[in-house]
Amino acid sequence: MLTVVLSGLRARWASFLGGFVALALGVGLLTTMGLGLSATFHAPERAPQRFASSPVVVQGRDRLTLDVRRGPETVPVTQRLDRPQPVDRELLRELRARWTVTTSGGPGTATGPTGPDAVGVDAPVAEVRALVGDRAQVLTGTERRRADPDPDRDAEALVALNALLGTSGGVTAFVSVFVVASTFAFGVALRRREFGLLRTAGATPGQVRRLLLAEAAALGVLASAAGCALGGLGAPLLARTLVDGGLAPEWFTVGGPVWPFHVSFWTGVTVALAGAVAASRRAGKVGPTAALRDADVDADTLPLGRALLGTGLLLTGLGLLVWTYATDPSALLKRKTYTTLPMLLITGVALLSPLLVRPVAGLLRLRGAVGTLVRENSAASVRRTAAVAAPVLVTVALAGTLFGSASTVTRAKGVEAREQTAAEHVVAGQGLRPVRPPAGAVVSPTGPTSVFVRDGDAAVVKYGARAVTDPAAFAALARLPVVAGDLRDLDDRSIVVNEEFQHRRVGETVEVWRADGTGPVRLRIAAVLALGTGDNGPYVTRANAPGSAPDRIEARGGGTATVRALEASGGTVGTADAWAAAARPSSGSPQTRLGLVLVLGIALVYTVIGLANTLLMATSVRGGELASLRLAGATRAQILRVVTGEATLAVAIGALLGLVVTALVLGTLGAGLAALSAPVALALPWTTLGAAAGVCATVAVAASALPAWRLTR
Repeated sequence: MLTVVLSGLRARWASFLGGFVALALGVGLLTTMGLGLSATFHAPERAPQRFASSPVVVQGRDRLTLDVRRGPETVPVTQRLDRPQPVDRELLRELRARWTVTTSGGPGTATGPTGPDAVGVDAPVAEVRALVGDRAQVLTGTERRRADPDPDRDAEALVALNALLGTSGGVTAFVSVFVVASTFAFGVALRRREFGLLRTAGATPGQVRRLLLAEAAALGVLASAAGCALGGLGAPLLARTLVDGGLAPEWFTVGGPVWPFHVSFWTGVTVALAGAVAASRRAGKVGPTAALRDADVDADTLPLGRALLGTGLLLTGLGLLVWTYATDPSALLKRKTYTTLPMLLITGVALLSPLLVRPVAGLLRLRGAVGTLVRENSAASVRRTAAVAAPVLVTVALAGTLFGSASTVTRAKGVEAREQTAAEHVVAGQGLRPVRPPAGAVVSPTGPTSVFVRDGDAAVVKYGARAVTDPAAFAALARLPVVAGDLRDLDDRSIVVNEEFQHRRVGETVEVWRADGTGPVRLRIAAVLALGTGDNGPYVTRANAPGSAPDRIEARGGGTATVRALEASGGTVGTADAWAAAARPSSGSPQTRLGLVLVLGIALVYTVIGLANTLLMATSVRGGELASLRLAGATRAQILRVVTGEATLAVAIGALLGLVVTALVLGTLGAGLAALSAPVALALPWTTLGAAAGVCATVAVAASALPAWRLTR
């Protein structure tokens, strides 16, 4: 058996080349992504900066701890505060009376009229702990970093990078399985006469299946080994690309763990075997009479198993879309949802694509002998046409769903931000100075804060909120989607919530903890807002937002006097339209676009490999057919037009199916935005779709024309 396998690999190396390259590239990318992911699990240990010379740091509480129910027991749950509480003044006097105390300020440190949030103490740790007790935190060693400005910035910088690399790895695994499985399936279809000869010579169906699985195992081991070596070389390049593109912090580097190599290698072998299982079952069913076949008309292009699997995946994808829309429309706006759900639809439609080849080809009314041959050959060779259309479907659908969903969500946020204010001018910046409203002007400063609310007895939820300085001016300028209540009722004893809150009836009281952990305070619900794209409330007054400083000032009326007054705030003054466009660009941030390009690039590379491999194999075995056309009077140019026309038609079918998947996903996303009372601003990325389809068509024409040119010499 091993001799037959190795001889077959040597004799048909060209037909295995595409699968080898696809698998090696997939393993290489998985290794690279795995090495990158391993570097995102732990942020680097940084030395304390703010109190580097103090052996002990006394810091106010920076966590809110509340007890919640977990079954029959009560357990503490901790949430991080926006800023630590100030050190108690009495404690500060006691520390200064006994030891040397250092107060360090600087950007981002909470040293204000209520006292410093942390101090350095030159004293023995045990004595400081005994004095402080439970009135504050005592930090030593590397824990002193918690007193630095934004101590979690390194870990937070890796969250988005972790999601990007995880998504890229998932897309890589999905597309590699798809391409490898398609390669083996189409290869088996081309080798039916060979398997018939083996059956005639006495080979059993089990031996034929084991032959194919052994070929897949040998291919998997060789390709996986090559891919691991490729991934080890590509990981540093990926790290530099991510840093240069602003997707990773400057200190990001890949380490040297070995587990990504093990995971990628065995994943590659498993993918190769999994891709060959279905093909081997089909090969085992080939009978001895297949050796006598000369016709190349596909009669069993959609076996029962493939039809059931494709239907199941398609219905599952559609069901999940509908279920998500019905139960949690806001989940449709998340990248995790619009990245993973389309994969089910793509796989289901691709498996069922042979059903569409003949109807679509039959609808064509191409003139002349060339057009007739293109139509009839495509309808007769359904398996070849579907094998070309499938990778195109993957690329076009991923391009449409990823770029279209991201652009739609970003555009909806921008439109929503503009619709929610009646201001003429907006100032944006950190720590804006107070503005005295000129005569006839309405000025409303707001700033970021947060509130903590119990969600039943089992959870504590932290909500990002906005702190309102002047409730009357805020109510005059805000155009928020109020579903109940009145914004004019907001005061120091009330709160504006959204529909995500468990308690959301106007007049009902809700128990909240403020951004600095103080509370609880009971606030009356003044108004309830629609959820929107996720930025609608809650809103509180400055009295319930300790430490919050305005970062946005909205103004209307007053003419040029208002503009001059706004310029004195220290921020960037612009029109409301310009502010909304800058805050929510319709095309998304450069980092988001770069991440999407990375994911789409992976899919496009695999599509190129799949198209080239499929068409090179398919066209190379058509020597007799093309020779018959020459004997029938067809010129060489006509034959090339027939072959390239068939490839172009297959690409068009794949692109059409990809557009159908895109329409399903974006249509559901639009319905979800409407259900959230958010603006529906669908964005179909025609430029990206056209570029992806153009690359596929170019590769398909070249991969079919080159072997046809050689065969017709």
